[in-house]
Amino acid sequence: MKPIKPCRRTVCSRPGKPLDILTSNDEIGAYPPSWYGASSQQLAPFAQARGSLTCDVCIVGAGFTGLSAALHLGQMGYDVIVLDAHRVGFGASGRNGGQVGTGQRLEQGALEKMVGRARARGLWDMALESVQLVRDLIDENAMDCGFVDGIIHADHRRRYVADSHAYAGKLRDEYGYDKIRTLSQDEIRHLVGSLAYYGGTLDTGGGHIHPLRFALGLAKVAQKASVRVYEQSRVTELAQGSPAVVRTRHSDITARHVVLACNGYLGKLQGQVAARVMPINNFIAATKPLSEQEAEALIRNNYAVADSKFVINYFRLSEDRRMLFGGGESYGYKFPRDIAGLVRKPMARIFPQLKDIQIDYAWGGTLGITMNRMPHFERLGGNIISASGYSGHGVAMATLGGKLAAQAIAGQAEKFDLLAGVPTPRFPGGVAMRWPLLVLAMVWFAMRDRL
Repeated sequence: MKPIKPCRRTVCSRPGKPLDILTSNDEIGAYPPSWYGASSQQLAPFAQARGSLTCDVCIVGAGFTGLSAALHLGQMGYDVIVLDAHRVGFGASGRNGGQVGTGQRLEQGALEKMVGRARARGLWDMALESVQLVRDLIDENAMDCGFVDGIIHADHRRRYVADSHAYAGKLRDEYGYDKIRTLSQDEIRHLVGSLAYYGGTLDTGGGHIHPLRFALGLAKVAQKASVRVYEQSRVTELAQGSPAVVRTRHSDITARHVVLACNGYLGKLQGQVAARVMPINNFIAATKPLSEQEAEALIRNNYAVADSKFVINYFRLSEDRRMLFGGGESYGYKFPRDIAGLVRKPMARIFPQLKDIQIDYAWGGTLGITMNRMPHFERLGGNIISASGYSGHGVAMATLGGKLAAQAIAGQAEKFDLLAGVPTPRFPGGVAMRWPLLVLAMVWFAMRDRL
């Protein structure tokens, strides 16, 4: 594989050009300078979409949702086109923390209050199905992205521990889930080499993977199913109708069905979805490789960790024993110039022993969040559907989301409709005012985390 040099300059500047979520921080058609990119065998570039094209289904976005929808539709015999403004797995799918979590983004008690116990149980079962789908796709297609079992939920406040332990009991007693166990203060500090946590849980039903390799693996499977993938083919217009027409700079695609799988990179393409799914930025740093002894002292058994802060810290070890630490958020289009410095601060608070460690890679990504942190699935007319808003819980749920979109197009919409029936409020102030209002809210929650 051709390595990417460790990156010190983290923002691509384009003076004089208006801010654009697809181009403000990245070179067109190039993967970000991440450890994931450096440790992946990238696919040869796909062609741009050109001319007049027709298909059964046009999918906008080549991340987990879009690629999963494409391969499942292709395997069902549909003629499918996938469009991406950059590269396959370029967005959040190829940049995230790689944690494959069980459950939904909201805990089951909150879901029971929101949609009722029966539907909440259906959403739990769906979440377990999503994790199994990731495992199956990796195993059945011999994808080189691994699946390491185990995610620790780490409580950064002593008073949170009782609730975490009670929730583990609820999942065991009411949902029959026996892969989660409680962790005392002594146990969590044995597993995680930090004094920052007071207890939590260990869920061996979830785990972590190499997300970019997984996205590239999905693209290969889609190709085998005769899916046509076009890169550097940004969608400029979506004309609803039967058929619909999807326009890029160099092509018009006529399709019987359209799937919007854009998540945080939707931009202004569809205002109804944009009012409910908002892009935010998150950041990850990868340290230099650690010795076996150093790595084991930080996280035992190669578990992944996510903590209880509202602005969450999440971290794990890479296959070459780097600390991959995610932390910090921003709410404008531009990434900060010193991403490594931004991430180093929370990393040093959790692991003071790493405060001066060399950081070889630091990168940002844009994800889509919703007001209630549940995915937003929606039918936009009879032949256009959207699946997005995974709110940082998308490795498994986005993969399943693509499969559900494919099933809905094929006439098996029960599970898609279950998710679509979860209410997704509009952000206050609409698209124009959601940024400043969210910034105010996040400043408050960040202060609460610190205090």
